[in-house]
Amino acid sequence: MPLTDLELKRAKPREKPYKLTDGQGLHVLIKPTGSKYFHFDFKFDGKRGTTSFGVYPDVSLAVAREQRSEWRRLLAEGIDPRVLEKDAEKASARAAANSFEIVAREWFAKQALRWVPSHADRILSRLERDILPWLGPRPIAGITAGELLKCLERIEGRSPETARRALSECRQIFRYAVVTQRMERDVSADLQGALKPVMKKHFPAITGPAEASQLLRALHSYRGSIVTECALRLAPLVFVRPGELRKAEWSHIDLDIGEWRFISSKTKTPHIVPLAKQAVEILRDLHPVTGREPYVFAGPRTKRPISDNTLLQALRSLGIEKDKMTIHGFRAMARTIMDEELDFRPDLIEHQLAHKVHGPLGRAYNRTSHLAKRKEMMQRWADYLDTLRTKI
Repeated sequence: MPLTDLELKRAKPREKPYKLTDGQGLHVLIKPTGSKYFHFDFKFDGKRGTTSFGVYPDVSLAVAREQRSEWRRLLAEGIDPRVLEKDAEKASARAAANSFEIVAREWFAKQALRWVPSHADRILSRLERDILPWLGPRPIAGITAGELLKCLERIEGRSPETARRALSECRQIFRYAVVTQRMERDVSADLQGALKPVMKKHFPAITGPAEASQLLRALHSYRGSIVTECALRLAPLVFVRPGELRKAEWSHIDLDIGEWRFISSKTKTPHIVPLAKQAVEILRDLHPVTGREPYVFAGPRTKRPISDNTLLQALRSLGIEKDKMTIHGFRAMARTIMDEELDFRPDLIEHQLAHKVHGPLGRAYNRTSHLAKRKEMMQRWADYLDTLRTKI
């Protein structure tokens, strides 16, 4: 007689294993531990075999019977179900090895070798937060453009710029998958124009001499930490990117010849900032305070570079609102006033901003390009700022 659920539930373990038969090769093996295993006895190609369908009650009696029926059907057709199961396991293993997450992390590990740690951290964080929870387990070859778009639209609702960056990173991952033969084509190519265009925002900046005069007087009136004070006073003299200013290292600065050499955070090329005598004076004043630390603008407790927020809060404390000026705004101020008021050559200004200079003048660019003229320009700029600051 076929088994019933009630019989299985009531079956008690004995000193030795014993069987309860359901028929057509299916039986339940009850072990002394109380575990109840579904076993199926069969014959294929003249040889007997036994397979397990799982443990009761995790596998129900009805499910075990369905598996028995499927195995009997395959055996009757001359097919060995064990071979099919092994093929399915291999396919599942291949799919797991080629999941979006596996491919993405493989791509990231290779690319991160050439990135600065902060950039790598941002990309990994974006993938782990916005992409992998939804696409990570999926075989990368099976992901559709629609699935990717749904992820990106979820990000776009929060930040269109972040969505576009995530699309760029996914596109690189899909291309890597194509090259490594995990998929046939990059489905992200189908999303051309699918995201909203991002309107580029410019950093707030003071670009007129009159306002610059007031700003400079405010900076020189700051009476907080000497590290922050020196950073604020140096910022308009060197007009580098905020992160480059905050992370300046003493080992990169030669106060005797008045030069600061480092790798541009944007172009990843060597860059030289000629230091006017005013800039050298600020750094010499600061050297007794942080000169034993690697960073010029080291925090008093952490010995790490001061944060961007430290400088922004210092500006706010001086009454300079965020919609008026930022640390990055000193770059726009220098670019505009040097061009419109001091008549410096645009290519010299662009070189000093560590921008890629296009055209015939830019083809010969290297870190020493026009260095003598740039030194002269930086000193004239510092002298001009002194004139603005003391102007009544």
